[in-house]
Amino acid sequence: MEKDLIEYIAKSLVDDPGAVSVTEVEGERSTILELRVAETDIGKVIGKYGRIAQALRTVLSASSTKNGKRYTLEIMD
Repeated sequence: MEKDLIEYIAKSLVDDPGAVSVTEVEGERSTILELRVAETDIGKVIGKYGRIAQALRTVLSASSTKNGKRYTLEIMD
């Protein structure tokens, strides 16, 4: 569910939604979501001063506490 949420938000932010992919990496204590976008869209996902990236992490945190799991978001180059 969290993977789909981040993918949906990211696709609505970028110019090339076909290049958006979210990979889920299971860890011992938490799950890492790796977000990949087109090279030209990386600034749109990070935002000015990282505000959009922080907002994505906040939404992910709020969503994940409902399920009792811990998720972290990494924006990959």
